[in-house]
Amino acid sequence: MRELGLKSKIRQRKYKAYPSYQGEHQDKIKDNVLQRDFKATRPNQKWATDITEFKVIVKQGSNKHHNDNKAIEQKLYLSPIIDLFNGEIVSYTIKEHPTYDLVKEMLDDALNKLSQEKTEDKPIVHSDRGWHYQMFHYQQTLTDNGITQSMSRKGNCLDNAVIENFFGTLKEEIFYEQTKFASLNELKKVIDEYIHYYNYDRIKTKLKGLSPVKYRNLVLGQTT
Repeated sequence: MRELGLKSKIRQRKYKAYPSYQGEHQDKIKDNVLQRDFKATRPNQKWATDITEFKVIVKQGSNKHHNDNKAIEQKLYLSPIIDLFNGEIVSYTIKEHPTYDLVKEMLDDALNKLSQEKTEDKPIVHSDRGWHYQMFHYQQTLTDNGITQSMSRKGNCLDNAVIENFFGTLKEEIFYEQTKFASLNELKKVIDEYIHYYNYDRIKTKLKGLSPVKYRNLVLGQTT
């Protein structure tokens, strides 16, 4: 974390969630299977996902026409899947626009990693009622892989509290000292580095003082 120039702090600022809800079709809405039971007894038992928006000030350098170093607001969107067993980010995508591919590529990557582990795990995947999660392709992909889809109640962010807390932690620690970036690529690099740090190095008391990945490896080592 020190190498990233990041520091921990008590969270104070509130961040607005990305408003992915655009109405619903009742045949696309799934039951709240998770029911705020965020405790998992093994890896890949319960996953949660959501999308968050980064509004950032990007510094614009001077050129032959302008020399005023103006800064403009731009956006990035992050779509991760978190494992409720250890808080590990299983997969994620970052894009400049919140298209369906943002979620599709994340899900494909997560399922590919699951298949590589050669387990029979079929996690519950929980989300809000955003339009991405109502898409036929998304729901069919889950069905084809024997995965149970779960959705929060309408307008109830506490039903997906674990990933909301992750978003808050990530943004507080990334933006603690730096709020302006030279480019969106610079911000993307910072997010990539932070998620790697979060998975492999950021310790948690409830994980016996280990990072998510180290805790998972410890538990799997004890059960094999």
